[in-house]
Amino acid sequence: MAHKRQGGASILTIIFILAVLGVVGAIGLQAFPSVVEYQAALRAINKAKNEATVPSVRAAFDRYAQVDDIRTIQGKDLTIAKNGDQIDVSFAYEKEFHLMGPAWLTLKFEGQSRPGR
Repeated sequence: MAHKRQGGASILTIIFILAVLGVVGAIGLQAFPSVVEYQAALRAINKAKNEATVPSVRAAFDRYAQVDDIRTIQGKDLTIAKNGDQIDVSFAYEKEFHLMGPAWLTLKFEGQSRPGR
């Protein structure tokens, strides 16, 4: 009687997949708080843009940043432009994470306020 060879994943394949998932998970765990902070910064500039003057926009952003625990950027880092009666607020920054050895992960964030009030 001939033996049928069984198919499926070998133990080495499973170990390799788990290792890849572990590396991706470790990178994701390092990057996730930065993405949450970026989303908070976007919400803060959309609230702060409703202020009347450029200094008040910066001050409002700093207040929102303190409440939302935004530490990467401050009001002084914002680019603020007045278009008629509307204020446009934007920012850009980079965040680096050391992975291991000479490997680093660099995330580049850019944000701009939504049009309208």
